[in-house]
Amino acid sequence: MKNFFDDNEDIKWYLEKGIDWDPIVRLTEYDMQAPDAPASVEEAVGNYRDILDAVGAFVAETVAPRWAELDAGHPHLRGEEVEEAEVVRELTEGLGQMGLFGLCVPRELGGTNMPLILFQLTQELIARADTSLCAHVGFHGGIAMAGLLYSVLEGSTSFSENPPRILKTRFQEMVEEIVAGKAWGSMDITEPGAGSDMAALTTRGVQRPDGSWVVSGQKIFITSGHGRWHFVIARTEDAKGEDAFGGLKGLSLFLVPAWDWGPNGEKIWKARFAGVEQKLGHAASATVTISFEESPALLVGERGKGFSQMLVLMNNARIGVAFESLGVAEAAWRAAKNYAAQRPSMGKTIDRHEMIAEILEDMQTDIQAIRAMGIEAAWNEEMAQKIELALRFLPMDATRREGLLRQQARCRKRSRELTPVLKWFASERCVDIARKSIQVHGGSGYIRETGVEKLLRDAMVFPIYEGTSQIQALMAMKDNLLAVIKAPGPFFAQLLSTRTGSLGSGPEARVMGLRHNVLSAIYFLIRKLAGSKFSELPLSRPGAWKGLLQNWDPKRDFALAMLHAERLISLLSDAQIGEILLEQSQKDPKRAELLDRWLEKAEPRSAATLQEIYRIGTRLLARLESKNG
Repeated sequence: MKNFFDDNEDIKWYLEKGIDWDPIVRLTEYDMQAPDAPASVEEAVGNYRDILDAVGAFVAETVAPRWAELDAGHPHLRGEEVEEAEVVRELTEGLGQMGLFGLCVPRELGGTNMPLILFQLTQELIARADTSLCAHVGFHGGIAMAGLLYSVLEGSTSFSENPPRILKTRFQEMVEEIVAGKAWGSMDITEPGAGSDMAALTTRGVQRPDGSWVVSGQKIFITSGHGRWHFVIARTEDAKGEDAFGGLKGLSLFLVPAWDWGPNGEKIWKARFAGVEQKLGHAASATVTISFEESPALLVGERGKGFSQMLVLMNNARIGVAFESLGVAEAAWRAAKNYAAQRPSMGKTIDRHEMIAEILEDMQTDIQAIRAMGIEAAWNEEMAQKIELALRFLPMDATRREGLLRQQARCRKRSRELTPVLKWFASERCVDIARKSIQVHGGSGYIRETGVEKLLRDAMVFPIYEGTSQIQALMAMKDNLLAVIKAPGPFFAQLLSTRTGSLGSGPEARVMGLRHNVLSAIYFLIRKLAGSKFSELPLSRPGAWKGLLQNWDPKRDFALAMLHAERLISLLSDAQIGEILLEQSQKDPKRAELLDRWLEKAEPRSAATLQEIYRIGTRLLARLESKNG
């Protein structure tokens, strides 16, 4: 019997050794005092294994064989409804019956109260079978948890300490409908004239005299946007001089039901589905245009805080895209490996030919690298959120509270460091791995009936949605450069220490060399950016760098850094993955072989990327400047 969990030794390593389950389990189970909590952390992890085993078997035996049906199962608009293919409804219902819609939802709200990191692992397994189905299932439980979290953050969730349990939460109707499989939700951001530039959004939220809110505008490219529940980002404030809520600060978050139920069970429409996109890939996933025309809405949290609230959801979504990418990449690699092991050429199977063997090994290494960074990011993001819940609801003394606050700050910082890099690396590598799978298959890979070309079509959206690869690179660039400008002392200390530490030959020195390349690139970019402000910025006067924050013109002064943002994020991915794998190898010597595989390719790639940053840019920027002038 096929099983996508049981055949994956890397996932099993994380379940058994690679994930620090103890703090996550204890926080998830309210210090192990939740009703029906497992008796121990070990028992909880055993339950997680059972879930992964069940999902792995279901998707391998039931979902994966129906890939062609799913690829042909385009949803379409019929009247006011978006109609899914029967195969999508059938398989979604099957996964719902396994409890996936409420996997992370507390038991008192009908869920099974499992960690978010377990949900991400199930997403990888489903995406390996079909990514359209994975995306749709993710907008069930994911939106339910978002509703619960938003209610907690705005203070509209009540909690009992003895026994510890949620008594009531503001969006309970939505959460319970989703857990029961009666509804799902979506995140509505993109508009016809505003994609990555959220400051250009024009959908409006207007407060009526009675205090209620309505939303008007159109949202496009909304994944699974044909459900009942919609978290909608809309403008509520206009710019008034320099101190107003203009741009991102003028956005608020709303929960808008697309319909309500009439007295006879009929739908009373509050919004209108205006179209369903026909796409290159993700064919079975509905990508919807939805129009709001004074649709009744619930303001979530405070007005003007919509952008920061949306980031809470987006961070988890971007980590989710990485695990979705991981599933597609895993499918592509295994298809290539299996084909190469059976395809004879020149007296041996092609997996024994040197170039093909290297391609297959590179695919495997990149997949394991994505998973390593994905687990690290997911763990830190979940810990930050779970600590927030514990601080709000669980009784504790001052010493523990202070300790949790320090840990939360570390986890938030680590999650922010990793998430854009993870989303960029996973998305880009998935496309590359899917393309290589077609190449290994040769002509067979180009033929639709083999299913390999579908993986490339499905992969192509990953560098686009939930924030393009370029947006991720710009985020990482901005965070890293501004951190140095605001606090140059620690940066210069690390620049010197990594230089010294990289002079050795062991794995620690090799990994430190990757980090030194990152810091060298940042130092070079800041010196170039500072050229118009300071004639010289010597290491002996690091305090002078703080002047860079004065009279700053990002469009002009950041031009070189923006040009090299993707090169910088490439350096960051090489270093961050190396550091994670080094830590793993120090805990389990069996991981040393993976670290060595990574370093073998990362070191020359990182060195070459650094040289590109040093050498490329002057000509192109001069041409752009002349056109702007």
